[in-house]
Amino acid sequence: MAAAATYVQTATERVFIGRPAAEAVAEEAKRLGARRVFMLVSRALNRETDEIALIAKALGPLYAGSFDGMPPHGPRASVLAATAAAREAGADLIVSVGGGSVTDAAKVMTICLKHNLKLHEDMELYHMYVNAEGAVTNPAYDAPDVRVICVPTTLSGGEFNTLSGATDERIKLKQGYEHRMMAPVAIVLDPAITVHTPEWLWLSTGVRALDHAIETLGSFQSNYFCDSMAESALKLLSEGLTRVKADPRDLDGRLKCQIGAWQSMIPVIAGVPMGLSHATGHALGGTFDVPHGHTSCVMAPFALAYNASVNGERQARIVAALGANEPAHVAVDRLIRGLGMPRSLGEVGIGEADLPRLADAIMHDIWARTNPRPVASADQVVDFLKTAL
Repeated sequence: MAAAATYVQTATERVFIGRPAAEAVAEEAKRLGARRVFMLVSRALNRETDEIALIAKALGPLYAGSFDGMPPHGPRASVLAATAAAREAGADLIVSVGGGSVTDAAKVMTICLKHNLKLHEDMELYHMYVNAEGAVTNPAYDAPDVRVICVPTTLSGGEFNTLSGATDERIKLKQGYEHRMMAPVAIVLDPAITVHTPEWLWLSTGVRALDHAIETLGSFQSNYFCDSMAESALKLLSEGLTRVKADPRDLDGRLKCQIGAWQSMIPVIAGVPMGLSHATGHALGGTFDVPHGHTSCVMAPFALAYNASVNGERQARIVAALGANEPAHVAVDRLIRGLGMPRSLGEVGIGEADLPRLADAIMHDIWARTNPRPVASADQVVDFLKTAL
């Protein structure tokens, strides 16, 4: 029998599917009664395309300014700098246009605005902690007042989650921030704006979304509803990613990817914990600056192989969803290789000498202790990581 569960809705009110971003953002800002709309945007989109200018034009007198310098993994200094710009602009609504780091930073900015966080040290009281026993502490604090509209241009899926990550660059550790009201008030899935996203970024973050579904189907804490969402996500993403790889202008294929990424996040939002692939991904990103999407490209098949001895029966659902007839880790490896993505730690610059530091960072992650095959020590993690070199 599947695990019992309680599904708690996020505070997201609307998802615009297939609408032009400028049109949808302007419509939602007016519905919300916003007067000062601040935009956190992709630098490339802002400086190399007219997409951001089109949104600003559609907002008209509501547009209050923008910030376009958010680095990968959302370093605290940059999140605070963007917050200062939004505060100076008198922002009463934030619009994010970009990938996962832009999305996460915009959500964390709402906490910084609410609690007047200005210094690096100010953020210490607001992120989640994992103690030596693996218990997670999520600090309680007042809800943000300023809401976010997200226009995602990659497939990492963070726009659907109440959880966001930002990196403490002093100790090179990515940390989680979570509050129900951090969830965007609206999300705009516009496949046309994503044609500017570099191919490697689109495809790799698509694999990240696949990994949400893979770790859902591998989890003993999932349920019938979440399993069904994950299976549908795998089907949409595997088809959509393959189509976009063949034809980058395939907007229907891109929309399939976007819907698949959304479905892949529903189990995460519902409370199904991720496992070792995601825990390793957070550490690879925050500690070693590996691109967000590449982390799952490398780790997902190795985590499947590592867990197969305990959750092989559940992994059969992954195989079925992919229409394969081979072990899950082989089928997922085949798909990722077909997209031209990296498949080893060595390919993303990680050597054996890095493994102890990487393992230590993994043990600080909220999902290290929810892997189907229990992980109790950094030494055990090092043994797992050696399989991925």
